Amino acid sequence: MKKVSRIYSWAGLLIGVGIMSSCSSVYLPNVPATPMFNNKGEGYLGAHVNPKGNLSGNAGIAFTDNLALIANGSYMDYKSDNHDFKQYLYEGGLGYYTLVGKNKRSVLEFYAGYGLGATQDADKRASTTGADPVESRDVEFNKIFVQANFSSTRKNKINLFGKKLTLNYGTAIRLSRIKMDKFELNNEVHPLEENLFIEPIFFTRLEMSKGLQLQLTNGWNIGLMDNQYLKPGNAVFTLGLVYNFGRKNK
Repeated sequence: MKKVSRIYSWAGLLIGVGIMSSCSSVYLPNVPATPMFNNKGEGYLGAHVNPKGNLSGNAGIAFTDNLALIANGSYMDYKSDNHDFKQYLYEGGLGYYTLVGKNKRSVLEFYAGYGLGATQDADKRASTTGADPVESRDVEFNKIFVQANFSSTRKNKINLFGKKLTLNYGTAIRLSRIKMDKFELNNEVHPLEENLFIEPIFFTRLEMSKGLQLQLTNGWNIGLMDNQYLKPGNAVFTLGLVYNFGRKNK
């Protein structure tokens, strides 16, 4: 049970970080697809949510022994007394996967893709009539990304609620170029910005039943360009479910 306690301690810490992180940028990273395919014909579905209501969905299919397609989408509509943030993002990609290691017990994937998104972001202040906008930012953008995923298929067992459940871990590192197509600041046309982000994420999966896993995802983004609005600052912390089907037993 010590392992379980440590897991909950880390989860509590990460939840706190996710709640405290603010929408300080007009770009909010989504949860990337991490299907970790093993064979042709395998499919993958994922759904994730964070404490502020950012919803992410993933899908993928391995259509040959080494090639796969992925699709991602996310949506957030967050409102508070002093800040509103709304964003949608959808993207697709093509990639290569392979089993690696001495006993072929690890999975390595590479993907490249393209996406489109839009953000409506506003700072507010309290007034006698409610909350008035101080500054509003309306952005449309496109995205090009390359991504590497790695995960071990080695099984780690933990005792939870009297059952032995399986844990495994993985990571994904993305390089994303985000370029504005439209930018209005307080309803006035503003110069466009572009940035290159490094986006590492780490995930832990707890197997609930065959193919169905609970996934905890944590990550952040690093901006390589100095911008006022299109900059890093939004962390990724989500809890979700992923489902792999069509996997052959090794």
